[in-house]
Amino acid sequence: MNVIKTKQCSSCSVSFPCGDTPEGMKCWCNDFPPIFAPTDVVDCLCPDCFKKASRAKIEDYVATVTPENASDNKAKNLPPSSVLIEGIDYDIENGKQVFKAWYHLKRGYCCQEDCLHCPY
Repeated sequence: MNVIKTKQCSSCSVSFPCGDTPEGMKCWCNDFPPIFAPTDVVDCLCPDCFKKASRAKIEDYVATVTPENASDNKAKNLPPSSVLIEGIDYDIENGKQVFKAWYHLKRGYCCQEDCLHCPY
């Protein structure tokens, strides 16, 4: 039986739930792309710190992508996810959901719709 643990964030020291639930639900961190390994921390990060660290790592990676190398990017090889995360996959601009370059990279191709943040 899985048990929810309460942990303390290695970055900001806030307490947060960590782990799978007894009802079979996966931990909240499973919604994030599996690209971030917290090597600088002693233990887990809270949802806010984890999101910030993931976003920074993703933005660093996206900055290296050019139209010439976008088709051969590591994001498209990640396991598919139906969960979109605000600030990572999209932003809200003028009340509208605008996909970020990371979302387009995960899709793996250009849809030819002239998207604002298309890396292709």
